[in-house]
Amino acid sequence: MKYDRIDNSLFIKNRKNFASQMKPKSLAIFNSNDIYPISADSTMPFEQHRDIFFLSGVDQEESVLVLFPDCPNEKHREILFLKETNAHIAVWEGEKLTKEAAFATSGIKTVYWLQDMEKILFEIMTQSDTVYINTNEHYRATVETETREARFTKWLLAKYPAHSVAKSNPILQRLRSVKDPIELDLLQQACTITEKGFRRILGFVKPGVWEYELEAEFMHEFLRNRSKGFAYTPIIASGNNANVLHYVENNQQCKDGDLILLDVGAEYANYSSDMTRTIPVSGKYSKRQLEVYNAVKRVKDEATELLVPGAYWKEYHEEVGKLMTRELLNLKLIDKADVKNENPDWPAYKKYFMHGTSHHMGLDTHDYGLLWEPIEANMVFTVEPGIYIPEEGFGVRLEDDVVVQEKGSPFNLMRNIPIDAEEIEDIMNS
Repeated sequence: MKYDRIDNSLFIKNRKNFASQMKPKSLAIFNSNDIYPISADSTMPFEQHRDIFFLSGVDQEESVLVLFPDCPNEKHREILFLKETNAHIAVWEGEKLTKEAAFATSGIKTVYWLQDMEKILFEIMTQSDTVYINTNEHYRATVETETREARFTKWLLAKYPAHSVAKSNPILQRLRSVKDPIELDLLQQACTITEKGFRRILGFVKPGVWEYELEAEFMHEFLRNRSKGFAYTPIIASGNNANVLHYVENNQQCKDGDLILLDVGAEYANYSSDMTRTIPVSGKYSKRQLEVYNAVKRVKDEATELLVPGAYWKEYHEEVGKLMTRELLNLKLIDKADVKNENPDWPAYKKYFMHGTSHHMGLDTHDYGLLWEPIEANMVFTVEPGIYIPEEGFGVRLEDDVVVQEKGSPFNLMRNIPIDAEEIEDIMNS
């Protein structure tokens, strides 16, 4: 891995918190992700399943974690099953975790090779009444591929049909949504790497540059700072491309007078950052561009203050809608008649700001969090309002990642990334 080893006290604490919410005489099982094939002998780069990583720190394929807090054999209350490493694998694929390294990474003392799993699993299943299976119930999830986790669950329930079944996901949604101080440090590291990439870009942009060249500059800076790269597919959208919310082609030339919407974020140690900035190709915003830019920034700043413990997701977005309505009226993009006659299910402001303002951040860019439960301290959210004006040929979105505080304003993990229009212009023209 490129990143420094994470203090395993994080994973020890995460397992303890998960186990405390399990039913008596129950066990929970978590699998690594598959390595997905492309064609011939090609595969996609491995990405660890975030749940097993959250609970163990193991960042390797073909790994299985079992938690059984009430196991009569104390040795089997936490078990890691790993792909056995050997000299041949070390030569061809690189070093895999040894049992000693797995303990140092996770804090789990009992480590078996994967070929012993069915035998050990039979023993502990006879000692348990309930098995927790791990399903993806994220509100944005659309899973069309059968995952390693899904295949394992199918096998497990067929082999042990008399066990009661429970779900790990609701527990993980709550645990993963509230960040430990170690996690906040990792998220800060990801945001700091993103800052370095953005500052590199500000000195590189000029009329005639291509969107993919900017993508390459970001990637260069991310990699040289021990990131695997982008936390999600980057959006480098110049001119009217910014009005396509998920524009990812990044293949157009940036023209004098245009704005470039940059929605990018570095990952670090599997933790994501998520930044958006909108900058002028020429190094100078036009009067109209600046009006829209500052309107978006006002909404972002005011929306951030609404992210407090006890607030609810639905009401938060309704309040942000009121802020955006005010700004769109001032920009003369909508009028009072539009607001008076609006459809409550699709308010007038949605014509120019059609997406949500915030989402949870963490191990996933759109991280876990139960939207019908109140916001808590140490949850991390994006704040990303935007105004998109196809008829004027540009769109503006601004986005920071913030940590909800027990009291006071959220803490901005991107506080050092330039966002004031004047500062951006100064840096670009220095």
